[in-house]
Amino acid sequence: MSLPIISADERLSEPRGIKGCIFGKSGIGKTSLLWTLDPERTLFMDLEAGDLAIEGWTGDSIRPRTWTECRDFAVFIGGPNPALRDEQPYSPAHYAAVCDRFGDPAELDRYDTIFVDSITVAGRLCFGWCKGQPEALSEKTGKPDVRGAYGLHGREMIGWLTHLQHTRAKNVWFVGILDEKLDDFNRKIFQPQIDGSKTGLELPGIVDEVITMAELPSDGGDPYRAFVCHTINPWGFPAKDRSGRLTQVEEPHLGRLMAKIRTPATPPTDRLTYAPPPAEPAGADQSQPQS
Repeated sequence: MSLPIISADERLSEPRGIKGCIFGKSGIGKTSLLWTLDPERTLFMDLEAGDLAIEGWTGDSIRPRTWTECRDFAVFIGGPNPALRDEQPYSPAHYAAVCDRFGDPAELDRYDTIFVDSITVAGRLCFGWCKGQPEALSEKTGKPDVRGAYGLHGREMIGWLTHLQHTRAKNVWFVGILDEKLDDFNRKIFQPQIDGSKTGLELPGIVDEVITMAELPSDGGDPYRAFVCHTINPWGFPAKDRSGRLTQVEEPHLGRLMAKIRTPATPPTDRLTYAPPPAEPAGADQSQPQS
């Protein structure tokens, strides 16, 4: 058996989906982004039952109501993880059981994009499930152990997100609510609305793109909606662009955003830049101090 090295040509020719999350305040229009996607190639995972904003959209949808169903759909979409034991979720045994129930997974080949609305509700379903597990009960007293429930919740959410992230051939977008809070120094900060802290902290390292859909002021004073895509931005919004193709602010059109991410990349010498240190002012004393 030869060493399974993947050549650069093979890697570049592989179909690669875009994985990202879009956060914004309630009512900013996150669900309405479905109108910017091809309904024939998009599968809507409707966790919020909030599809009034897309009434008339002709795409297909699924509606998981429990955390167990969320995990079943994830393994059906992403396939099995051969590193897991049969009793673990996302294992080959889990995948086989789900295929027996849902049918041929090739039916999903007609979808390019999975739109999950929302990760906030997925976190609530997960936490409700976790509170009923033995790990969420104290071994000594048998009473609920909130710390154990939150620990299990973090592992479950990260496992779910990571499994969907490894669905290489499909785009997967998670949307969620963005909370505005004040820190201990009365400074405004923004945090994803997800139960527990582990998921919100680790999510940016899992996905390729973190986008904030925000209301920004225009030069004329009238606000407008936009995608904020760069980590360093003047508003302090959570954002990240792994592709290096997006500007700091993009139009709130998910279809065109993905098309831009797939454009040829700029040379690394142009992308990997840094700000040089400030030059010494003219006439400054350049002498070294005497020892």
